[in-house]
Amino acid sequence: MKDLDANRKTTDPILLVDDEAGIVSLLQDDLERAGYTTVGVTNPLRALEQIKQRNFSIIISDQRMPDLPGLELLAHASRLQPDATRILITAVADLDMVIEAINKGEIFRFILKPWLREEFLATVKNGVQRHELICQNNHLHAATQAMNEQLVELNRSLEKQVKLVAQQNLQLGDVNAALEDNLVHSMELCVHTMETFYPLLGNRSRRVFQLCKSISHVLQLNGEDTRVLESSALLYDIGLVGVPRQMIRHWQEAPNSLSAAEKALIEQHPILGQELTAFGSNLETVGTIIRAHHENFDGSGYPDQLEGQNIPWLARLLAVAVAFASSPFTDADAIERLKAGSGSIFDPEAVRIFLRAHTVAVVPRRERQIGLADLRPGMVLAKGIHTYNGLLLVGQNQQLNATFIEKVLNHNRIQPITETLVIYC
Repeated sequence: MKDLDANRKTTDPILLVDDEAGIVSLLQDDLERAGYTTVGVTNPLRALEQIKQRNFSIIISDQRMPDLPGLELLAHASRLQPDATRILITAVADLDMVIEAINKGEIFRFILKPWLREEFLATVKNGVQRHELICQNNHLHAATQAMNEQLVELNRSLEKQVKLVAQQNLQLGDVNAALEDNLVHSMELCVHTMETFYPLLGNRSRRVFQLCKSISHVLQLNGEDTRVLESSALLYDIGLVGVPRQMIRHWQEAPNSLSAAEKALIEQHPILGQELTAFGSNLETVGTIIRAHHENFDGSGYPDQLEGQNIPWLARLLAVAVAFASSPFTDADAIERLKAGSGSIFDPEAVRIFLRAHTVAVVPRRERQIGLADLRPGMVLAKGIHTYNGLLLVGQNQQLNATFIEKVLNHNRIQPITETLVIYC
């Protein structure tokens, strides 16, 4: 009777490698009763030929075999079939060897002889799920890439069509709406790119966007100025994608620690931001505002040392919102620092308007990047923590306690966690 828990099927079979035919037969019986398709091999060199010829969802190998040890076989398999889940069976628990193999990505799990059937099947089930997720991700990636290529072609066609539609006044409104929608999606993609590159950049862009949205409402800006200010708020730090992550962190947390060369590179990011926005349609004014958002009212800013009324008005508004959103201090302290900088760093009128707008703005919570050693009970995760294989360890918005922290640290000892940890301030 087949296990009802394993009705799932996988397209690719499971490869079993052991120089003892009895063990191969035993494993095949268990797995095939559980609904899996298997291929059994007793010679590791022949198994290597099988790996070269066909795809497998899981490759399970014994360690001690003549001609080729299991770890070496699985190391070859990781290069030949990186998407396959690799599991090592061993009678000797050499943890240093196994942990090194896991860290290198050569194996996914290891099983000690003798094993429990239920634990073995659970490990296989997890391995198959991993393989399926990887295959699905590969498929989605390929589909997304194909869609992006189609989008490029569609955009080219759209540009040609716009020239024709411009002569057809009755259709002009629809075309402009389509272009505006495309622009919004493009800007969201840019914000997502910044967030992927350096998570805190995305959070701060969204904070600045909400503040500028409130400023636009308070000032009752016209449609074009509203679009420019809010677009600038989303993209003001896009130029930082050309700066090393560690340098960005030093700039934000300890700006005085930067060398002269590092400071000069940082001060180029408004210029790079302007150049990047030039690739988008109707973003020339946005680029001008981005370039000027680090200029100070007294002329001590960068990159052009503009002062007073020579700084574009929308850039002066944006500068105040950026300073507040990126401040590491409490809202009350950040506001006091804005007031203290009024007339020197900031336009006094821009500060006055911001203070009115801030009270009605709905701003996302501040986020902070930390290391594993900094995790403390009571912290709330702004982003979930995942394993190397993409499995969720602790979810977003989870308040940490000693149990959650120990779970994360224990996993990290076996399989290091490489993603950036972000908490709410």
